[in-house]
Amino acid sequence: MTDEKDLLGAIGLCRGAGKAVVGVPMVCELLRKQRKGGRNDEIMVIEASDTSENTSKRLRDKCSHYNTEHIKINSSCEELGRALGKSAVAAVAVTDGNFCRLIRKKLSKNGSQT
Repeated sequence: MTDEKDLLGAIGLCRGAGKAVVGVPMVCELLRKQRKGGRNDEIMVIEASDTSENTSKRLRDKCSHYNTEHIKINSSCEELGRALGKSAVAAVAVTDGNFCRLIRKKLSKNGSQT
């Protein structure tokens, strides 16, 4: 199993455990609700490599505003979607601290972060 597949497998595991929010609108809504409600849960936003400039800017701005970790990976929307059981996904938010640490470990292992 390659390192990139290993990373996508970890992201898919988050979804299977119910600890992921899929899709740009849902991710933005999650950030708004979590921070507005005063919750300080660990959240990581993962963006596919081939998102549009508009989508990428929207995610960067939201993550910056809500002080949330944002990572752009080397996988395409289709590859990220396949890992999550969808057709194509531009972004996913991981909502569990342990899964965030697992994904950081996978990223540092294979250097797929941009």
